[in-house]
This record gives sequence, C-alpha cells and structure tokens, in this order.
Amino acid sequence: MTRTLTLYSRTGCHLCEQMLAQVAALDLPHDVSLQTVDVDADPVLRARFDVDVPVLALDGEILCCHFLDEAELRQALIDG
Repeated sequence: MTRTLTLYSRTGCHLCEQMLAQVAALDLPHDVSLQTVDVDADPVLRARFDVDVPVLALDGEILCCHFLDEAELRQALIDG
C-alpha cells in the first residue's frame, strides 16, 4: 500500500522551496510517494493553510508547518 506525503505550498515561497528540497533529499521508503499541492489553486486549501505554508502531511495527517520536523516525519513513517 502506497502512503502519500503531501507538501502544501505556494509558488514563490522560499520556505516551501526549502522544505521541498529537504524532503526530496531524504531517503524515503519505497512505499511513500511525495506530491506537492499549490494551495493558491484551491480556495478551500488557501483558506485553510494560507499563512501556515509550507505544510507537510502524511496520508492527510499534518506533521509540521513552516519548517521540516524530520524527527516527526521519521516517527510517522515508522508508526505507519
């Protein structure tokens, strides 16, 4: 079963670019896919995450916002 790591971000956001680069550099398990979602493309997501981007979620559960919490991400991947 594939798990989805979602990065909610926006174009031109340096924190978003930084978190994407950090996550992309990690050795993620083969069953985890990374997707990015532009919050500005969806009014509901923009209202939900506007000042909190970047937001990283695993299978819909928010793990961190603004900065990567690598320990939290790794623990979530272990916990499944």
